Amino acid sequence: MSYTARMETNMRILKWRLRVTDNQSLMMPAGAKVLDVQMQGDNCCLWALCDEREPKEQRYFAIYGTGNPMPDTPGKYIATFQMGGGALVFHVFEHAG
Repeated sequence: MSYTARMETNMRILKWRLRVTDNQSLMMPAGAKVLDVQMQGDNCCLWALCDEREPKEQRYFAIYGTGNPMPDTPGKYIATFQMGGGALVFHVFEHAG
């Protein structure tokens, strides 16, 4: 596949802001592949590879601080990110909702 052919796709890497809270949901294109969660400046952000033509679906995420209680089956692990210069460490999971 040539570089030109790749540029004609509807796939995009999109970004959503996450609240640093226990549970939340995001409306994302169906089939979006979550790539990472990191701090960008003062904001916690999630990036996903998406086909923007797909209908939106609700996806559910939980954020747990290191050492805090969490369920036995928290869902699919996504990423770990830090705040406060590494003083606070959080772990993001996607779950069924």
